[in-house]
Amino acid sequence: MTTVRLHRWDEIALEKITEMISQKVIAGEREMLAQIYLKRGALVPVHAHESEQMTYILQGALKVFVGGSEITVREGEVLHIPSGVPHQAEALEDTFELDVFSPVRQDWLPSEP
Repeated sequence: MTTVRLHRWDEIALEKITEMISQKVIAGEREMLAQIYLKRGALVPVHAHESEQMTYILQGALKVFVGGSEITVREGEVLHIPSGVPHQAEALEDTFELDVFSPVRQDWLPSEP
């Protein structure tokens, strides 16, 4: 039987990725939701992953390089990045976003001791 769980963002520890990027992550069996905080000028290097990604900008703006194009994603907009497509992002402003990944990004899960 699958367990239903209630999560509260304010009870999830903020994980510092770099001096410019922090995140909070909630993972289910087949999808993952992440709050991402990027300071203006933060750069997410070129990468690709098996997961499909939806990036919803709640505040700020990102310049995303994906599929040979440069796309500026602003507050209230959602960018869909298909599985396996290389992409990188630069924060044009202090930015707060929600990312949805399916399947779960295993590289973002805590490592087992």
